[in-house]
Amino acid sequence: MLNKKSPKDMTEADWREQLTPEQYRILREKGTERSFTGPYWNTFETGTYSCTACGSKLFKSDTKFDAGCGWPSFFEPVAPDVVTEHSDTTLGMVRTEICCANCGGHLGHVFPDGPPPTGLRYCMNGTSMTFKTEK
Repeated sequence: MLNKKSPKDMTEADWREQLTPEQYRILREKGTERSFTGPYWNTFETGTYSCTACGSKLFKSDTKFDAGCGWPSFFEPVAPDVVTEHSDTTLGMVRTEICCANCGGHLGHVFPDGPPPTGLRYCMNGTSMTFKTEK
């Protein structure tokens, strides 16, 4: 995070200054990147995925799987409290939106069609995350 303010104290002007226009559209305006176009949908290196906006750790690579949907998909976050869930009824659907618990940034949605052990598919926007490889 470039700004020295706490994520909870950031204004929309602060977020616009810190994020690229595409990051702002997705993280702050609840946008979605087109499938198979964003970063990390086909990345399978060992490492950690963190929130682009605030740097909070979100997902480990050992929970990532290829869902064939064109977005990075995971079966669980690093801890239950790093993300929040919200009802999303846009686009004529009922979905569960996933946001970063630290800064409120929109990450994507979770669906009940993932692999064991959770049966969940956290379908995330790659633009909402950064990736740091681990050796």
